[in-house]
Amino acid sequence: QVQLVESGGGLVQTGGSLRLSCVASGRTFRSYTMGWFRQTPGKEREFVAAISWSGGNTYYTDSVKGRFTISRDNAKNTVYLQMRSLKPEDTAVYYCAASPNGAIFTTRSAYDSWGQGTQVTVSS
Repeated sequence: QVQLVESGGGLVQTGGSLRLSCVASGRTFRSYTMGWFRQTPGKEREFVAAISWSGGNTYYTDSVKGRFTISRDNAKNTVYLQMRSLKPEDTAVYYCAASPNGAIFTTRSAYDSWGQGTQVTVSS
């Protein structure tokens, strides 16, 4: 497992942008698939985006395609989520997650390390 710490959340108006960062501890970061999930009160934590260990493959849930971009810098042990054209329905706590499995997964059970979450609030 790796330790994950997210940052970059905040309050933004509809149409605005935010960039989330997730810093991982441990020398094995570059071998992990990384993902972003989000959760609102009373709802299940849902998949947002994931990126392979090399950064060569990415995958997004349909609702954020074209607006969000996931990327990683293995030299800095950091994964990013650039969010543009934000909508009120993007309001949630966003969690960074790491999976030791080689492929990209959209299910929570594939990830064995989680950050503490960062709040994103989009006002209308």
